Amino acid sequence: MNKNKQRMNPIDPDFFLDITPETCPMTFVRTKLLIEKMALGELAEVRLQGIEPLENVPRSVLDMGHEVVSMEPEAETITDDGIHRLVIRKR
Repeated sequence: MNKNKQRMNPIDPDFFLDITPETCPMTFVRTKLLIEKMALGELAEVRLQGIEPLENVPRSVLDMGHEVVSMEPEAETITDDGIHRLVIRKR
């Protein structure tokens, strides 16, 4: 599991998934497959990039009834399509 100690709100997730090389709809497909493996209450950190994944993945997670705990840019330089870290809790 990769832990970034520079985050402002450190969270110790149970799972980590890097979907930065993926494009929609595979970004959510891979996230959904991860959620299906998780137990209720467990946390997953998803590393994502690109305008579509940044909009669609958190929305789809919420539509499925799960919780978006946080979504923060990975670097101090923030761009619309930069890499972000999304933390979700299975409900």
